[in-house]
Amino acid sequence: MAECRVGRIKLGSQGLEVSAQGLGRMSLSAFFGVPEPKTDPISLLHHAINSGITFLDTADSYGPHTDELLLAKALKNGVRERVELASKFGIIYGEGKRVIKGDPLYVRAACEASLQRLDVDCIDLYYQLSSCKSYFMLWFYTIVKMKWKSQFRDHEGVSLIE
Repeated sequence: MAECRVGRIKLGSQGLEVSAQGLGRMSLSAFFGVPEPKTDPISLLHHAINSGITFLDTADSYGPHTDELLLAKALKNGVRERVELASKFGIIYGEGKRVIKGDPLYVRAACEASLQRLDVDCIDLYYQLSSCKSYFMLWFYTIVKMKWKSQFRDHEGVSLIE
């Protein structure tokens, strides 16, 4: 089979360079029900990375939490240094409801929990899933304070959902 390499692009205006094709992780983490064990997800990740797909996108709500734990296993042995890691926060599922959160205490706790589950020192792109624009300034202030601690790199964003 011929080798196919994926190009690279700048994402946004802050200088983050990522693979032109990313790997969204929602369906690999039992978000739509327990996945059938037809494919080893870690082998799939390694194949994608070796093919040049190095922009990996996850969220603490995927599973919940199971995708970050799975991704941590795949990022061992120097793999983390070869990828751009994005993670989202802001949605909590419980008791049959979806709750949007973005207050500073939650943002800090969500980031620290994701760092621990992912077993990494920092996240390249950390952004909020939100349907509430009023959280933005609180979120931004919290993010700026967390940057000082180097918990993630100089890239942030907001994904507004309905």
